[in-house]
Amino acid sequence: MLSWVQGFLPLAWTSSLVDSLLQGLVGACAVCILGSLMRIYLYIQCLNDPDRLKEKEELRQQRPFLDRLHLVVLTAIFTVVGHRVAALIVLEFSLRAVSAILSLNKGALSSQLYLLCQYSLGCGVSCSLGYLQEGAPHRTWNLLLAVGLATLLTHYVWRLAWHVSTLYELHCKERYCGGCLFLLTTWHGIPRLLCRALQVTFGVANLAAVALINRDFLSTTEAIRFWTPLTICYTLLIIYMQEEQDHNPNQQMAFQTAFVRMGGLLVLLMTVGQWRDIVNVLISLVGEVWCLMRSRSMLEVCRKQDESLSLSASKSGPPRGAPRASPLQISGSSDRGHVLKTRSLQPRDL
Repeated sequence: MLSWVQGFLPLAWTSSLVDSLLQGLVGACAVCILGSLMRIYLYIQCLNDPDRLKEKEELRQQRPFLDRLHLVVLTAIFTVVGHRVAALIVLEFSLRAVSAILSLNKGALSSQLYLLCQYSLGCGVSCSLGYLQEGAPHRTWNLLLAVGLATLLTHYVWRLAWHVSTLYELHCKERYCGGCLFLLTTWHGIPRLLCRALQVTFGVANLAAVALINRDFLSTTEAIRFWTPLTICYTLLIIYMQEEQDHNPNQQMAFQTAFVRMGGLLVLLMTVGQWRDIVNVLISLVGEVWCLMRSRSMLEVCRKQDESLSLSASKSGPPRGAPRASPLQISGSSDRGHVLKTRSLQPRDL
């Protein structure tokens, strides 16, 4: 029965359903950790800005049940998505990230990349684990160890996010919580930490994605037939989406971009792919939209922040060689409270 299910479902890079499930769980944990850390960063940033109290209240609302449901849904999606579609999604996001970084001088949006890469990150982690553990003698035990570490980190990050959203403001005023005092001096480094982690993750995932895709081709001619239209189509698609995002930077643009990207991938795989690849594209579209729905409030905060940065940069740029401002200034005996000054997320954090 299990062999029949494995033959029917588009399970990728696995020899058993258990290994595929474990890989999907690790990928889902990575997405949850990224989203929770970004929520912590944006909440503290809004807390330190009196003009963003409304956004702070939106970020403060957390439902533990939805967090766990988010983990379960993503685990199921990453379990059944095939390796070809997952690898293409990883490569596509890498091209999109490079395009966005190269266009930073034009005032393009940048801070949203931390949230727009959530589904691609999960695909990359699952894809990398499947490739690195392929043929390992104790593969299942290795994946169980990875799942244990990932779930432990996810649990503590969830607890930290809940603690920050409920008690951070009080503890910063009273100054008696070690965790909050640690965040008080280090929270501005969260984007830099995430940037380095994402660089390593997507670097490994890109190598694994190319190896997994090329494994399906019997000759160089077939590989060229696949990669040539893929590269041309996605390059043109990324340029088009970048221009549309510059002219129409709203929240709905992220959803429209997801549909356009998955639609282009669907058309491409209808010509050079298999029937299970088409099913996997539809499943990936559900996963992408699900991740965007879960991070709507954070995307809106990042969008407003990027708009203000672009507006200020267009009016007057900082003098060349100017010293970098201190990220935090702890108030002493001021009657206004212990509200800290913070800097906005700079493009260099990417």
